[in-house]
Amino acid sequence: MGKIILEDMEFYAYHGCFEEEQVIGNKFIVNLEFDFDTGNGELSDKLDDTVNYQEVYNIVYEQMKIKSHLLEHIGRRIIDAVFHKFSTLDFVKIKVSKLNPPMGGKMKAVSVVLERGK
Repeated sequence: MGKIILEDMEFYAYHGCFEEEQVIGNKFIVNLEFDFDTGNGELSDKLDDTVNYQEVYNIVYEQMKIKSHLLEHIGRRIIDAVFHKFSTLDFVKIKVSKLNPPMGGKMKAVSVVLERGK
């Protein structure tokens, strides 16, 4: 069993409950980790025997382009899409962070963390 972690993927996207957020946009950071049996890739050293994390990144990229009101919704869509593409995964955890959210005060980020196993 092993884990792959895609750390601090940065996107500019148009998510939020306020109309301005869906027009002006904001920076988001996504962290995604997944567990699966890495044994075949460990032995063969072949990309076909593991989960291609470039393909995982592409899934996240495409999902981040779809406007959403809630970080929870974004995270759920990404998890669903990753599980759909890679049936060999046992567990997925995602953290979606909105940087400098419009809260009326200084704040680095607000984040949602979702986890799902098979």
